[in-house]
Amino acid sequence: MGSFSIWHWAIVIVVVALLFGGKGKISGLMGDAAKGIKAFRDGLKDEDKKEEAPGTLPRTDAEKEELKR
Repeated sequence: MGSFSIWHWAIVIVVVALLFGGKGKISGLMGDAAKGIKAFRDGLKDEDKKEEAPGTLPRTDAEKEELKR
């Protein structure tokens, strides 16, 4: 268990090249994940805005019943 053989180093180099090589695959994946999270948050904000009309306060159940009459 002294040092790694040539095969161990070859496997390590291949794994490192796959993870960090090319166009920065990991950074690209993290960027895509961040865009997805941002889109999800924006979608939640838009949904909240659609539920409430601009310039009005949320109504209570009693107020809603009174308006129905």
